[in-house]
Amino acid sequence: MRQDNIALRALTHDSDDQAHLSAYNAAFSELGLRFRWDSNTYSSLASIGGAEQARILAYIEAHHAHLLRAYEAAFLCGLIFEKKTGYYLKACENRAAQAAPVASTAPVTSTSAASTTRASEESSAMLSFA
Repeated sequence: MRQDNIALRALTHDSDDQAHLSAYNAAFSELGLRFRWDSNTYSSLASIGGAEQARILAYIEAHHAHLLRAYEAAFLCGLIFEKKTGYYLKACENRAAQAAPVASTAPVTSTSAASTTRASEESSAMLSFA
């Protein structure tokens, strides 16, 4: 039983790391940055102590220092972190929605146009992060 708990925690940790990694890469893409982190890059940066913005700065200093001539470090790191956080939270919401039990299996007999539009928008949002 204890081994199962350890395996489950390891799986959850790996899944969470993947969600963070995907969120970073989505943020880089949205901002037009030519960064692309793989799991090795993410793991090596995770070993840097401090806040996530310190890790972002360490990466920029090591691989894209030229950007620090055009942008203040705090501004650039803060912007990346803000975008990354938005993508990460959206991924967490999508995972929670997928894991939530279905309340009822009875067919819906009437649906308003507003709720149909909302369901369609939510479905599109989930597909974009799948």
